Amino acid sequence: MKFNSNYIAGLGLAFALALTSCDKDFEEINMNPNSPETVSSSLLLPTIIRNSTNEISGKAWGYGNVVMQYTAKIQFTNEDRYNWGPEGNPYSTFYNSLRDINNMISISTEANQNNYVAVAKIMRAHMFSFMTDAYGDLPYSEATKAKESINYPVFDSQEQIYSNILSELEEANELLGSTNEVIEGDILFEGDVMSWKKFANSLRLRILMRLSDRIDPSVAMQTILSDPTNYPIFTSFEDQAALQYLLDVPNQHGLYTTRSGSFDEYRLSENMESVLKELNDPRLFAYAQPTNDSGAGIIGEVDDYQGVPNGLADEEALAYSPSGDPAKGGSNFISRVGLLWSCSACTSLANPIGAQAILMSYAEMQFILAEASEKGYISGDAATYYNNGVKAAFNYYESRYRIVNLSEIADLLIFDEAYLTQPKVAYTGSTEEKLSKIGTQKWLSLFFTGMEAWYDWRRTDYPKIEPGPAAYINTVPVRFMYPSSIQALNGDNYEAAIQRQGPDAIKTRVWWDVD
Repeated sequence: MKFNSNYIAGLGLAFALALTSCDKDFEEINMNPNSPETVSSSLLLPTIIRNSTNEISGKAWGYGNVVMQYTAKIQFTNEDRYNWGPEGNPYSTFYNSLRDINNMISISTEANQNNYVAVAKIMRAHMFSFMTDAYGDLPYSEATKAKESINYPVFDSQEQIYSNILSELEEANELLGSTNEVIEGDILFEGDVMSWKKFANSLRLRILMRLSDRIDPSVAMQTILSDPTNYPIFTSFEDQAALQYLLDVPNQHGLYTTRSGSFDEYRLSENMESVLKELNDPRLFAYAQPTNDSGAGIIGEVDDYQGVPNGLADEEALAYSPSGDPAKGGSNFISRVGLLWSCSACTSLANPIGAQAILMSYAEMQFILAEASEKGYISGDAATYYNNGVKAAFNYYESRYRIVNLSEIADLLIFDEAYLTQPKVAYTGSTEEKLSKIGTQKWLSLFFTGMEAWYDWRRTDYPKIEPGPAAYINTVPVRFMYPSSIQALNGDNYEAAIQRQGPDAIKTRVWWDVD
């Protein structure tokens, strides 16, 4: 059979034209308008804030409150006995969020949106600060660079990480307000540029104090405090970095929807109970609930609040009796955590918006300044800073209990100046006694503030924290172990880090934690 050559040529031309036609505008035709290839910073930001903040809040409940003996466990007591294995978070959660932060910086830099760039840098600095205090050395300079073919990032030293964090926070402070875009998607500060500036500089002061046993913070701290126009910091508890939860899922506080059984595993610590009662401190009524056995309502008498020792074995913890009478032992005789944090399955008085996720409080800021002044790092009156911190902690919880319409508790938290005149509270005595009082009041104020109380305690040793009788080790842990996946996926750099830092163990101190 013969084929007409002209026919074949024409067929080839038609086929070529068809291919060209199909290829024309291919990317535009095949782009899904409902699934964009890139997103704006305003869409990335709320997820970054929510995921990282919820991780910090969750760590407060699961580890921070327990290791610092605000609470104790009466079931599944491994955390309370320091039976800590490799810890996957905040490592995994934060590095996932850091990818979004890198994208946010790239997008915003290209769009000349310096406010967004600054916010991303502050969030990155805060996350790395939280992580390095937990683990020590970390992938930093080469982190989240898989697109640049860096699949096995080196671990930078904590010293270098903190040097970069401080520089990044200072840079963020300068960037904020240098462009005029509105910060949309900001669920932390509602787009307020000044609030982000205050957070950046307050965080710098926290970090400078954290490093103070290694690096003299005097010049850097005084520079910030001497120039409030350029370096504003928190000036009231309304300024503080605290995520406000909402009424609707998934924006309620994390414990509101938890099971009652899970909530009830954690109870008031005997250590916290004894300190609050010794100081005639009405925060007892804010941080805990009367025991079921007491039959009290929202508020009981002081003796209706009972704690349990930390670090008991499971059977002993579940059957513990504050009175020593075995017939009066068990969960009905131990106080639950306060109503502000309660789950909806636990009581009709629970409220989804009462508790906030605190990243850094104004009270903490004042205690940092009190310590800095007492040690001569800055000018200013240490007693004034100290008293401001105590008052701020009371005022904050009074305000939160009013928000959830529990005025009976709120009224007890109205600050009484007489509290400051008690011998164990008044800012008097030797330098060591004053530092002890700062440390104790700071500890009381840091309840449910992530892991900050643990980080700060490792530096100051205030207040006194002792392992419980069934603890697996004879000292309080001073770091998290790296996630198991690191050994498998980045073994060489992991080995280099532990050779420099010390064994991957919960007893190994991080760089700034000088023995």
